Amino acid sequence: MLHGMTRRSITLLPEILRNQIAAGEVVERPASVLKELVENSLDAGAARIDVSLEGGGVARLVVQDDGAGIPPGELALAVTRHATSKLSSVAELFSVTSFGFRGEALPSIASVSQLTLTSRVQEEAEAARIEVDCGAVVSAGPAALAGGTRVEMRRLFAGTPARLKFLRTEATEAKRCQEALTRMALARPDVAFSLNLGGREVFRLPAGQTLAARLAQFWPPAVLEGLVAFEREHGPLSARGLAGRPSHAQNRADRMLFYVNGRPVQDRLLARAARDAYKGRILSGEHPQVLLFLTLPPEEVDVNVHPAKLEVRFRDEGAVFALVRLALAPAAGGEALAEQAAGYNTHSDDAGGSSFGNAAGPAGAAFSGLAWTPPPHHASLGDKPVLLRAWRSFENPESARDVPLPLAPPEGPLARLTEGSSAAVSESDWASAPEASRVAPGPEPRPLSRDGLEYLGQIADTYLVLRQGPQHGENTLVLVDQHAAHERVILENMRRARTSGNSQPLALPLELPLHPAEAARASELWAELRSCGFQLALSGTDRLLVRGVPPSLPAGKAAEFLRAALADRTGGLAGLWTLLSCKSAIKAGQPLAPDEALSLLEVWLATPERDFCPHGRPVAVAFGAGDLERLFKRK
Repeated sequence: MLHGMTRRSITLLPEILRNQIAAGEVVERPASVLKELVENSLDAGAARIDVSLEGGGVARLVVQDDGAGIPPGELALAVTRHATSKLSSVAELFSVTSFGFRGEALPSIASVSQLTLTSRVQEEAEAARIEVDCGAVVSAGPAALAGGTRVEMRRLFAGTPARLKFLRTEATEAKRCQEALTRMALARPDVAFSLNLGGREVFRLPAGQTLAARLAQFWPPAVLEGLVAFEREHGPLSARGLAGRPSHAQNRADRMLFYVNGRPVQDRLLARAARDAYKGRILSGEHPQVLLFLTLPPEEVDVNVHPAKLEVRFRDEGAVFALVRLALAPAAGGEALAEQAAGYNTHSDDAGGSSFGNAAGPAGAAFSGLAWTPPPHHASLGDKPVLLRAWRSFENPESARDVPLPLAPPEGPLARLTEGSSAAVSESDWASAPEASRVAPGPEPRPLSRDGLEYLGQIADTYLVLRQGPQHGENTLVLVDQHAAHERVILENMRRARTSGNSQPLALPLELPLHPAEAARASELWAELRSCGFQLALSGTDRLLVRGVPPSLPAGKAAEFLRAALADRTGGLAGLWTLLSCKSAIKAGQPLAPDEALSLLEVWLATPERDFCPHGRPVAVAFGAGDLERLFKRK
C-alpha cells in the first residue's frame, strides 16, 4: 500500500471500468482498432475488405467486408467480453489457427468509442445492427446491408479524454493505420483490399495477386529490383518470401516484415536470425529488406504472449533461428553463401533433441533440428586471427579544421577525379597485368607533408600504398582505400558548406517517373534535397523534373542518387549527405596518376574524423613489423 493512502474495501470493479481496462491492453490507437477489425474480417472468410478513415481514424474508422456475417441473435454477444466463435476448449487454445480468439476486440473498442456493428448472413432476409456508446448498448434493430459485416467506430477515446493526449498528429495516426493494413494485405494477396483516407483513395488492391505484384504497390522499383525469392523447408517448418541483396540494404528496419502462420509479428528472434544471415555483408547500422513467412504447426508456437498478439514464442527457438538464417542465405550472400549453406546439417541431439519430437516432414523423415557445421575451406592464419589495426596515428585532427577541403580542386590533379576519368599510364604492360597485382608505377617514393609518410603506389586500382618511417614510431605499411578517403573528404566539405543549396544548372532537365511511394518520399525530402543543391519541380503527380544538381555530383549520377534517396534508403539530411558523398567520390578500380593520389592523400590527411568513411568502414589499415611477422608465421 502506498504511504498515506487510505485503505478501501475489496469490491468488484464496475463492468464499464473492467471493459476500459481491457481496452487499454487491446486498443492503443486507431491502428490497433484497424488491425483487430480486419483480422475479424479475414477470420470470417472475407474475399474483399474496404477500409475508410477520417481524422486519422480517431474521428471515424469503417471496416466493411463480404465475409460470413453474424446472425442477428448473436450481435449482442459479439460486443460482450469473452464471447467468441473461435474457441471452445482448452485444447484449442494451444493450437490456435485464427487471428482473434479471446473475444475482447469488439467489446474493448466499443467501451472507448461509439461503435455501430451491422451484419448480414446469407440465410437472413435482411441485415441487423447494434449500436454501443462507450460500453452501453444504445439501440439495436434491422438495417440495410447486402452481405458480410460493417463496423463503424466514431470518436475514439471520447469517454477517456486522457488517452487522447497520447495520440500523435492526424497524419501520423493515419500513416500507422496505412502501415497496419499494408502488412495484413501483404500476407493475403488472395484477398482484395482498399483504403480511403478522408475521401481520397490511397490504394485498391485486386484479389489473386502474386506476392511480388502486391509488394510493388507499396515498395518503389529501386527496392524491388534488389529482391530475391527464397523458400526453404525442413520437416514441419517452412520459410518463404522475398529478401533484398546486401547492396540494397538501408539504414532503417521498416522493411523487415515477419509473419508466423500468416500473422504479422514483431519478433526479436526472427529479426536477429535475419541480421545474422547478412552479418559481414552489410554495414553496421544497415538493415536488409525482408518479407518472410514462417509456417509451422500451431502447437509449436504460442500466439497468446501479447494482448495484441504482436509477439509469439516458439517451442524450438534454435530450429527456427537456423532455418530462417539458412533460407535467407542465397539472398544475403549470393551463390557463394548458398554453397556454404551445405554446412547446415540435420542431426540428432542426444542431449534432448528437438521439441518437435518425431514430427514427420514431407519426405517422412523425423525433424531433429538444424545445426551449423563450419565449411572446411575456412582456414585460419595461425592460432590467432591476424589483427589489422585501423590507422589511428594521425593525431590532432582539430589542427586541420581551418584547412580548405575542396571536393575536387578546380585546377590540378584532383580536378578530374569526380568526372570518372582515368589516369594515363605509359607502361606498355599495364593493361595486360592481372588486376589484383597492378601497382600504379611511380618513379621514387613521394613524400607527403605529414607524419613522415611516403606514397609508394596504387594496388588493384583501389588501394593507395604508403610507408611511415621509424622516426614517427615503428616502420609501418599503410593501405588507404581511395574511395573511402574521398568519401570522407566530400562529406566534411558538405558539413562545412552546411545547407548552402549551391547548385549546378542542367542544360536539359532530367525527368524521372515516380512510383506513389517515391512521390510521397519526395514530398518529405523536398527541403533537404533543395539544401543539398537539387533544383526540383513536379510535373503532375508522377514525374519529377531535375533542373539542377549539386556541384560535386556528376549529372550522370544524379538520377541514380535520387532513385536511392526516394527509395527511402537514407535517414534524413545526414543520410543524404552520406549517399551524396558516396556517389560523388572516385570509385574502386579507378587508376590514379601519382599526382592525383598525392593530392587526395594530402586533403584526406587534413580532414577531421578521417579514420572512417561516412558508412563506418575504416579508410586505412596499418601493418607494423609484428603484424607482418604474424602474417608470414615468423612468430
